[in-house]
Amino acid sequence: MDEEFAGKVALVTGGASGIGLAVAKRLGAGGATVVVADRDQEGALKAVNELEIDGAKAAAVALDVADAASVKDAVHFTVETYGALHLAVNNAGISVPPAPIGETDPETWRRVIDINLSGVFYSLRYELPEIVQAGGGAVVNMASILGTNGFAGAAAYVAAKHGVVGLTKTAALEYAAQGVRINAVGPGFIDTPLLKEADQEKRELLISLHPEGRLGRAEEVAEVTAFLLSDKASFVQGSYHLVDGAYSAR
Repeated sequence: MDEEFAGKVALVTGGASGIGLAVAKRLGAGGATVVVADRDQEGALKAVNELEIDGAKAAAVALDVADAASVKDAVHFTVETYGALHLAVNNAGISVPPAPIGETDPETWRRVIDINLSGVFYSLRYELPEIVQAGGGAVVNMASILGTNGFAGAAAYVAAKHGVVGLTKTAALEYAAQGVRINAVGPGFIDTPLLKEADQEKRELLISLHPEGRLGRAEEVAEVTAFLLSDKASFVQGSYHLVDGAYSAR
């Protein structure tokens, strides 16, 4: 693999596991210095150890994306430690047990919006000035297939991910002239540790929703993300890329 990210500093939120970890490893393999930011500090340190074993330069930082001050501190840590920020992947997010809108607890709604949407805004708020200061770069916001589709029982998640897509487009318009490319990725259901806890019936249902007849792999999402962050995607701006095995083509 070539060193397409050599000399670049990348921040990956929610980088301790799943898609975030796959992205961190892919960027590290491409030569980037990677800061793994996560609420799970032990998991983040383990991820850094894995990256270092693979020959990458990496560090861990505690992060709660629902707290603007925590996001600001994580970005500050990145710049203070490595001198700049060039790439960011805003991946941190949560899911909650399904419930129809009329039975959704308002506190659950607030929690999902705070993490999955406001967390992306806070991340962009503090990342973008630093990326501009570094001379430009790229950002990928992790949305979902539910950034373009509805899904019964997941109103807060769907609303947040639709919001991430709109936020991505707006940020791209605002920062394109300053040398920052901002795009979104919309994964289908991916075989991450979270889904490994699902019972067989639920897994089979989710698999059936994808015409390819399987769940996605985190590494497949990481490859698309890496492309969008690379110079190969130099004219890709403000767009939303599905990685979903034709889920959204139905």
